[in-house]
Amino acid sequence: MASKSNTVVRSSLRSDRQNLPKSGSSSSGGTGSTPHPSTRSKPPSARRSAAPPNARSSNRDDCTDPGRVRVAVKLRPKNAEDLTCDADFADCVELLPELKRLTLRKNNWNSESFVFDEVFTESASQRRVYDVTAKPVVESVLNGYNGTVMAYGQTGTGKTYTVSRLGKDDPSERGIIVRALEDIISETISSDSVAISYLQLYLESVQDLLAPEKTNIPIMEDPKTGEVSLPSASVVKVRDLDHCLELLEIGEANRHAANTKLNTESSRSHAILMVFVRRSVKEKLENELTYPDNRPQIDVPVGNSLPVVLKSKLLIVDLAGSERIDKSGSDGFVREEAKFINLSLTSLGKCINALAENSPHIPTRDSKLTRLLRDSFGGSGRTSLIITIGPSARHLLETTSTIMFGQRAMKVVNTMRLKEELDYENLCRKLESQLDYLTAEMERQQKLSENNRGQMEQKLKECQHSFAEAEKDYSAKIQSLERENICFETEIRKMLNAMNLQKDQNDQICDEVARLEKSLTHSQVLADTTQMYERKIAELIKQLEDQHLLYRSEQEKLVEAKKHLNEHQRSMQIQGQKEMEELRLKLQEMSHLHENAVNELIFSRSENAELSSQKETLHKELQTVWTKLLDEEKQRTCLEEELVKLKKLVSENSDVDNDAKRSYIKDSCEEVASALIRPMSFIKSSQSKEAMSGRRAIIAKIFEEVGLQRILALLRSEDLDVQIHAVKVVANLAAEDLNQEKIVEEGGLDALLMLLRSSQNTTILRVASGAIANLAMNEMNQGLIMSKGGAQLLANITFKTDDPQTLRMVAGALANLCGNETLHSMLKEDGGTKALLGMVRSGNSDVIAQVARGMANYAKCESRGINQGQRKGRSLLINDGALAWMIANCSTTLASTRRHIEIALCHLAQNEDNVPDFISCGAMEELVRISQESSREDIRNLAKRTLNMNPTFVAGIQRA
Repeated sequence: MASKSNTVVRSSLRSDRQNLPKSGSSSSGGTGSTPHPSTRSKPPSARRSAAPPNARSSNRDDCTDPGRVRVAVKLRPKNAEDLTCDADFADCVELLPELKRLTLRKNNWNSESFVFDEVFTESASQRRVYDVTAKPVVESVLNGYNGTVMAYGQTGTGKTYTVSRLGKDDPSERGIIVRALEDIISETISSDSVAISYLQLYLESVQDLLAPEKTNIPIMEDPKTGEVSLPSASVVKVRDLDHCLELLEIGEANRHAANTKLNTESSRSHAILMVFVRRSVKEKLENELTYPDNRPQIDVPVGNSLPVVLKSKLLIVDLAGSERIDKSGSDGFVREEAKFINLSLTSLGKCINALAENSPHIPTRDSKLTRLLRDSFGGSGRTSLIITIGPSARHLLETTSTIMFGQRAMKVVNTMRLKEELDYENLCRKLESQLDYLTAEMERQQKLSENNRGQMEQKLKECQHSFAEAEKDYSAKIQSLERENICFETEIRKMLNAMNLQKDQNDQICDEVARLEKSLTHSQVLADTTQMYERKIAELIKQLEDQHLLYRSEQEKLVEAKKHLNEHQRSMQIQGQKEMEELRLKLQEMSHLHENAVNELIFSRSENAELSSQKETLHKELQTVWTKLLDEEKQRTCLEEELVKLKKLVSENSDVDNDAKRSYIKDSCEEVASALIRPMSFIKSSQSKEAMSGRRAIIAKIFEEVGLQRILALLRSEDLDVQIHAVKVVANLAAEDLNQEKIVEEGGLDALLMLLRSSQNTTILRVASGAIANLAMNEMNQGLIMSKGGAQLLANITFKTDDPQTLRMVAGALANLCGNETLHSMLKEDGGTKALLGMVRSGNSDVIAQVARGMANYAKCESRGINQGQRKGRSLLINDGALAWMIANCSTTLASTRRHIEIALCHLAQNEDNVPDFISCGAMEELVRISQESSREDIRNLAKRTLNMNPTFVAGIQRA
């Protein structure tokens, strides 16, 4: 979209430039009769304008609003400090360049999206950044408009690299300044001129970087036009690109920089490069003078056709970075520099806010920076803004402030005006040369005419005398010619009479000759004609025989060619059929792969939505748990002291009787379990990585001091309280992926299954089922659970208890097992699917949600196996009556349950063998309703695709 809009703007600018000579009088207010220079600028009161409400809603289109400030955002790659300090933090910025969208994560559960004119990732090249953001502005400057390219952002985010990089060693790293000067110089000709000024705003003082002795340069404003100028600043006319690079190196060497915590070479001043471009417009004039001695032609302007000069100015601004004193570590004089930088940037932000809100007062005089940039925001030039940000979450506030600055700047609209002046110097030189030549030519003509006048008078007298003599001779000749004419007429009449007599005699002789020829030729014609026809007939017969022989030979060749053609066609047809069959198989394979990818994408999106809802729930739990943090810290300290005492007591009192030792171990285990349960719950609910790492350190210390084997051994204790506390510890440990493998290796899974088989205590059954549900999240553990009869034990528990919490844990474990396609048959044989469906009798919303999740996992795995050709036949869920339950609960008010049921129906419908059941029990109507009324767009699309890919569904919908 950006390239298309830039093309439109460039074409419009070209059309303005092409129409310039023809509309010189109308645009300049009668320049042909007025000696003063004319511009297209308006009074100072019309120099700024903010976007009206209707323009702000549609300011994404360059064609409808070309003067709007264009804003692009660029993300800096991670540096070594980010990789070290942010190892435990997620990036706070997510980019979607294809949508020109930026998502800012304020925390793990709250984010906000912003749309810009262009979004550059950390891998974007310097060439692409220049082509998209700065090149349209440079083209506008070459066409006579003012332009500004500015970089804004936090210190250390890459502004100077993007704008001022010279790229002497690597041309690909050249910044916007070098590339802009290169384009301007390449587009100008010898009659044009390019000059630059390089300034810095340091401590609210304008200094000349090309002449460092010039400090505190005053800023002047034209009272008539409102233009800002710096008369004391150095303006150097450049010759070529090498000259420009020399000047830029001088300026960069004189610019102030300092070492801070955020950047080793932090710019302590705002750098402003001014490029002044003066271009002459070539016009085809209406009249020309041609000299008789083949001298060059000189144009003479006629009417209002006057030579025009386009004067434009390009500002390239590298702003100093905004920074917080506590983060940058600035002190002493560097702190004073930071204060002035933040003050000027604050004034710029106020001006942007006032322009965005269409305020009647724009505080441009609060800072010298805003005075210098008066024409860039709300003025008559074209402006592009590049905001640079970093990926680190440590600087979230600075990144948010930079993004909001860019969002407000996008609402500012400039009134672009073409500044053109009459080239009086060139016009005066042409007129003077024309006047000198015309004066000399007039004097020469006057002298020549005086010399020729006497000669012409003498020739006139001679001509008059010769004319009188010729007139006398002419009269004598006329009289003699008249006499001769009379004699000739008499002789002609005599000759005519003689010719008439001779003509009559000739006619009679011709008639007699014709009669004789006719009688003579009539007798000879018949004989000659007969012989001629006989010869022709013989020749035609011979030609016919030759043609017949030729026809037979050609016919034989044609038969042979047809034979070869038929054989070739048969071979090509066989080969084409083989290729078509191979292509058809490849197409089917690609179609299956595409469908699988689409299903996986839809599932991922649904899982993402579910995680988002869970994230909101966890955020609420975090607020409750946060109040308990101090108590848990105290308990952690006590736990560490208790572990030290326990180790010391075991070493000192090795001969203590077993009963006392067992009692002490029980008490210690209770304390460990109670302490572990709270930290583990905190780990689940809190999103703080620092707290999580602290809790993991506690668990690691407990493993080291107590040992997993001793904790698992307590599961076989005869004391019910010890078993309860031990199984709670194991369940919490199983929630961590790192601990699951150790638990299984040490026999923890067998111990948990033993408790399910032998225990009658509701608490033990509930917690043990939860521990197995945690272990069942690992695919390797799923096969072990099924092989050891875990599914059958879980199914038996559903018939032993009606406790909703216990049923929720059992349903969660079975739902995890349903996510493994290889276990489906075994799960059905052990009664797992039937037990899962039977738990809906409890009526508890959490249990029903887990049941729906299991159905969705089961259906997705079946659908994947069918698409890959690994499974055929009617779904096992339909055999257990799950389809009727899903139809009855498809419209439930619980969003999570409804979403999983909708996903399950969509995947079951992809199996051809399930279609008759869908038709007979009304599931097809529910599928149609899901495609139209589902709250999730991805589920609606999945349902529509499922309906369209099955001809039976399509026919049923058409009949309905």
